[in-house]
Amino acid sequence: MADPWNPDGERIAKLLARAGVASRREIERMIADRRIAKDGVVIETPATVLESLRGITVDGNPVARAEPTRLFRFHKPEGLITAERDPAGRPTIYAALRNALPKGTPRMMPIGRLDLNTEGLLLLTNDGGFKRQLELPATGVPRTYRARTFGDISQSQLEDLMDGIEIEGVRYGPIDANLERRTGRNQWVELTLTEGKNREVRRVLEHLGLKVSRLIRTAYGPFSLGDLAKGATVEVRKEELERFRSSLKQGSPARTEASRSSANDSDGPKPPRRPGGSPDTGPSRQRSRTRPPSRGGPK
Repeated sequence: MADPWNPDGERIAKLLARAGVASRREIERMIADRRIAKDGVVIETPATVLESLRGITVDGNPVARAEPTRLFRFHKPEGLITAERDPAGRPTIYAALRNALPKGTPRMMPIGRLDLNTEGLLLLTNDGGFKRQLELPATGVPRTYRARTFGDISQSQLEDLMDGIEIEGVRYGPIDANLERRTGRNQWVELTLTEGKNREVRRVLEHLGLKVSRLIRTAYGPFSLGDLAKGATVEVRKEELERFRSSLKQGSPARTEASRSSANDSDGPKPPRRPGGSPDTGPSRQRSRTRPPSRGGPK
């Protein structure tokens, strides 16, 4: 008889990820290392289909029933790897999370990645299925970044990114990019994208001739970095999480006005604006609306 909380049966890797044991990729490694068993018999393949996790053990320990989905905002500092372990011995986010998460918090998995030199908002969840849903490009959850750059760029060039761009044979989808304040050849650029290929923001800006000296993710869907201190976490309220999950089911993931929640930077407050809305040290921040943003998923 099928289990009531999983009537159709699913692959063990998916079930264990949903239960917060580890990511699917990590679970596949665990199976290859013969660390997972059912009723004492070692599981040989991640393609094993089960109706429930009854009798499943990891390293000899029974797997608990999946807990309710939880979500945390984490301000990842630069210099940390978004991984459980690093062969080169570099520090990972888990070292920081040991002190940042409340005691008794179940194992948390990062939603997407931020590379070593990127800081800002990293979402964490105990639900592997929810994690994967938010990472998929087809889900269309927008991510917003602010990049401090050096070089020459115009708003017109940035608006062309709404058509997508191909770099060294890799096609990147639409990016909504806007100039913020500028001082000489230094400027901040805000970018919102939904595709999120590896190192996408840096590669696109470098292709445009800009040198990126700082990159901050300020928002992921409706969740913003705000004034969260580096290395700190805060749990998303249950009502806010359920509202967001409902929007995903309706096929319209909530978006955020990232300009209202941009990360604080070390260069001081933003410059005053002229009556027309433009910073007195740079171009107007009015967005181009000739082409609507495209849907599409991590940087």
